[in-house]
Parts: sequence; C-alpha cells; structure tokens
Amino acid sequence: MRHSQISTLPERKLPTVAIIGRPNVGKSTLFNRLIGKRRSITDPTPGVTRDPIGQKWFLQGNPVLLIDSGGVKLDQEGLDYVVTQKSLELLKDADAIIFLMEVTEVTAEDQMLIQTLRPFSDKTILAVNKVDNPMREDLVWDYHRWGYQRVVGISSAHGIGIEELEEHLLTMLDLVEIFEDEEQEEAIHLAILGKPNTGKSTLTNMLTGKETSIVSDIPGTTRDVVIGSFAYKNNRFHVLDTAGIRRKSKIEEDVEYYSVNRAIKSIDEADVILLMVDVIEGLSEQDKKIAQLIVRRGKGIILILNKIDKLPPMGNQLQAISDRVRFLFPILSFAPMIAISALKGTDVTKMLDTVLSVHKQLNRRVETAVLNDHIQKWQQEYQIPRGSSGHVKMYYGTQVSAPPVRFLFFVNRKKDVPATYLQYLKNNVRRDLGFKDIPIEIELKERRRNAPMRRS
Repeated sequence: MRHSQISTLPERKLPTVAIIGRPNVGKSTLFNRLIGKRRSITDPTPGVTRDPIGQKWFLQGNPVLLIDSGGVKLDQEGLDYVVTQKSLELLKDADAIIFLMEVTEVTAEDQMLIQTLRPFSDKTILAVNKVDNPMREDLVWDYHRWGYQRVVGISSAHGIGIEELEEHLLTMLDLVEIFEDEEQEEAIHLAILGKPNTGKSTLTNMLTGKETSIVSDIPGTTRDVVIGSFAYKNNRFHVLDTAGIRRKSKIEEDVEYYSVNRAIKSIDEADVILLMVDVIEGLSEQDKKIAQLIVRRGKGIILILNKIDKLPPMGNQLQAISDRVRFLFPILSFAPMIAISALKGTDVTKMLDTVLSVHKQLNRRVETAVLNDHIQKWQQEYQIPRGSSGHVKMYYGTQVSAPPVRFLFFVNRKKDVPATYLQYLKNNVRRDLGFKDIPIEIELKERRRNAPMRRS
C-alpha cells in the first residue's frame, strides 16, 4: 500500500513518442539511435525489452519523451501477455507513434498490429526498418498498401532515413522550445540493487504509484534499468529499478550479461543505493560483492531487508536476522539497515527518511579548522604507535571532496601508520563529524616538516 506522504511528481508534460512493433524488429536500436546513446539493450534474441523504457530526447532542439516498448506478440502466454499489454497501453496516451516493421518480411504479429493501430493512424508513422542498401529502397513502396498516410524507409543500424522520420514527427507534434535553464530542480537518484526476485520492481512500483516495472515471480524479469519518479517531503526522487545481479557462473544469456553490467553501472548514476535482501533467503556472497563495489565508489548505501510480511510470528526473529547480517557484512558496519515490506508498504517512509539523512551526510563538508581541532584531540586520546623509524606524527588534515566523502591527512611517515589506526580515525570522523551512515575514505600523504628545499 502506498503511503500518503509519497506522491507523484507534478512534472511538465512533454510530448510522448512511442516506438511500437513486434519483437526483434529493431525498436531498441532505433531508440538508441535517436537519443544518441545505448540506453536500451539490443540483442538478436526476441523479447529482450520487457518494460517500457522512457528517455527525454531533444527532437531538433525540442524536448520530447521517447519510449521504447516491449515487443508485441501474437501468442501471449505468461510474461509475454504482460509485456504486450503494457506496450499496447502506450497507444492511447502517446502523442505520436512510430510503428516499426521490417522491409524483408511481414509476419502475423505485424498484421495484428496493422489492425490494432488503425484507430490511431492520424498520429502514426509507419517506419520500415532495415533498408540498409539501395536495392531495398524500392521495397518500401509496397508498404503504402497498408493505408498509412506517413511511410518512411529507415535503417536504425546505419542512420538512414532518420532525418525524414524526424521531419514527420515535427509536423505532427505541438512542440514548444524549452530552454535548459527552465529544467526542474535536482532530484535524489536512487538505485535499487540486489539478487533476482528480492522485490526491487515491487518497491519501484510502490514508490512511483504506478506499474513502472513488470512484477513477476520469474527471476530476471527486469532487464533494462527502468526509471521512475516520485516526491517525498518536498524532495524529488528518481528511482532506478535494475536487473537482478547473480554470480557470473549463473549468467547463461548474453542478454542477462548486459543487463547485469548495466545494473552495476547504475551505481555510478545513483546518489544512494538500496541493496535489497530477501529476509527469508538471507544474504549471499554476491550481495557482499555488490556492497564492495558501492563502498569503493563512495556511494550511500542502505541495506533493505524486504518481505518482513512473510516472516512467521516469532519473537526476536527479525533482530536475529539483523544481527546475522551485521556479522556476515562487516564492510557495511556503518550502513543503516531497514526492514520493510515493499508489497504492504510497511516502513517505507522510514526507509525514505533514512535516504534523506544519508544523502545529507554525503554532501556534508567540514571546515579544515574544525577537522584539525578534532585530529589533535584524537591523537591525544590515542597516540599513533611508534614506527620502526621513530615516532609517527600527524600534522593536519583536510576534506578534499563530497560526494564521495574523502579526506587527506598529512603525516611524516606514511608506511608506519598501522591499518588499525586508520580505522580508528575513520570511526572518529564518522562519530564526531556527522558521517555516521556513509562510506568515507582517508588517504595519507607523506610530508616532512622543515624538509630542505631542493635546489635546481
């Protein structure tokens, strides 16, 4: 159940262009070609794209929302039915439709779409794809027989006919140029990561208040990174629902390989990562590896124990699970841990409050004078052990970045500072300077006081 404090964003309505077609006709290749980067996964395997993927696209300087849809299938069993229905739902709301067919063949699924799109023919462009050489150009004329007013031959792979396609869209859409300085305020970017079937898509849908991601018991349903938006306590959020990450030995399809790589890359796009753990199945080695990637990049991370609604009613069971996770997860000893039910909405607002706290810490900066007052105090409380070459002295420190939060401490002998003392410093920085829930990095730099100047 969605909490009343979580709301949809009052976003500016952009004209929407939806790409529709059967599987493996080149929709994702066209989508990537138009936006100018690889956003959708492209692969010869039919049915690679499942969730609709939306991206702001500047159509000759005019912002529109371009949507890559899942392939529409004639035989709709199981997940194929959900994918097809979500794709067809786009037809009514889209301001323009690019109906993609292939120049070399017309299938039964194409025939079904030809009929389905007839009520929307006034806002449809029939784009005949894979016109990769002059010999195929004459074949495009045969597609006028389907009765669509706008027919254009293109090659998504080679960029042929794209300008003509864009010209058709410009004449169809009521476009108003919006300058970049009118962009909405910055949002907090959340990435939801974890093993397959831990509830990532369920949480995404609960937060956004709509079926942003397809939810299924089939592990690996989500393949692309699905982006949704919502608001909470006057803060804007973009949420990235990612493919479930499993061990490489378990990755059998090329499609899944690219899905997993894209999920990992979403760490770089996010401010805070929600690492989802099924509270029934518990922690895995793969979860630990994901955590290491996140910590190395200095991102905020919150451990989410999901599906607490499935726990049997036994006293202290959740506490025992939390203690075990802490024991097995020493690298995340600093990270907040929240137990939720994404399905029921239990404690999701508590999770979002924690996200806001972590995000604030990630952007916190400490004045150099304040930091050095604390360094002197910490050294008085616990002296650096004497090294093999004599006493180790820490002169001063400074914060060099946020985020990620990094500090540079200057010492006289770097090699003589033990790892235990470095950890002592990290613990004190977290405790005394307001970074208790985030990864921090302390780098030591050697500097000798009163060192003689080198002469040229």
